[in-house]
Amino acid sequence: MNKEEKQYKKPTYKIKAPLKEHLKTYSRYADLPLTYDDLTVYQDLIPVTNDAGESNLWLLVIYNSYDIDRIYEQLIQIYELLVADGDKVPFLKIERIEFCSFGNSQPFRIKVKNEINDNHDYFYIKRADSSRVYGLELEEIFSPDKVSFLVNNSTIVIEHIVGIPCDEFIKTYSNIEIENRLGFAKEFVKFNERCFVRLLGDIRAYNFIIEIIQDFDNVQYRMRSIDFDQQSYEGRKSLYLPQYFRDNIKLVNHAQEMLLPEISNQYAREERVAMRKRFLASRQRTKSLLRKMRRDNISTIEHINRLKKELGAYHKNEEFKNCKNMGEILTLHLEQKLGIKIF
Repeated sequence: MNKEEKQYKKPTYKIKAPLKEHLKTYSRYADLPLTYDDLTVYQDLIPVTNDAGESNLWLLVIYNSYDIDRIYEQLIQIYELLVADGDKVPFLKIERIEFCSFGNSQPFRIKVKNEINDNHDYFYIKRADSSRVYGLELEEIFSPDKVSFLVNNSTIVIEHIVGIPCDEFIKTYSNIEIENRLGFAKEFVKFNERCFVRLLGDIRAYNFIIEIIQDFDNVQYRMRSIDFDQQSYEGRKSLYLPQYFRDNIKLVNHAQEMLLPEISNQYAREERVAMRKRFLASRQRTKSLLRKMRRDNISTIEHINRLKKELGAYHKNEEFKNCKNMGEILTLHLEQKLGIKIF
């Protein structure tokens, strides 16, 4: 891990009782037969390589033979809870378990296969962290996309988000003329705005994916975050804007090439209008979540003080000085950006 990656290492914030009650109310809390810590009791790890023989940061997990059947059975039960609310799904088999030591979450990736038709799916098991839970819930409310997840004490289970990691997309398509270049630029502008409005940080190229959608007359693109653990954690305003990360510079250059500033501003406004409509459709859920967040601690005093100063200057609003935590900052920021009154 290099110096830049160490800079973004953050502490884990425990899920407290009020947030747990919110999760129970909105069917995100479940009794899981297996925890993250249970999966860490493995016998060996074997590096996984891609087709070119290069390491892809994932390690194949090997368990003791007397544990493996029980672990596989419990993982299938978890998958059934995630995708079918606990109903039995026939012909499922755990194909493999992989572990990634990179980054904050150090997830386990589980591959599930249907033995009848060989169709497969993935899901992830990570250490639960209140920052990630707030991030996932805000994704549910303000994003056009939904992510299924379940929480139990120190464990979180998250469905696989289908798409190409943006760093791989940039590498693959750097010398290829992508279809619908204007649509791609528009999507980056909207994604950039969406992350900033809900204060989701650390959206570097490997933390979001590109979903390619074949429309009836063209190719469309959707950008989606896949990592939510730095929700409302950073102190610098720029760290909530994907446009400022060096990894994303090719996307920025492409957007600037394709779009005039006034057109970019219009697309950003369209996204804020869409987010306001999503809030109005989920008003009670948003208020419930933000009430918990305004009583919680998910960042440092230094970050809180810096962010409320920078956002106060950005919005030209002295009220940010009175914010005591990230929940209060996010609430006021949402009200300013979306033109709404939450409380």
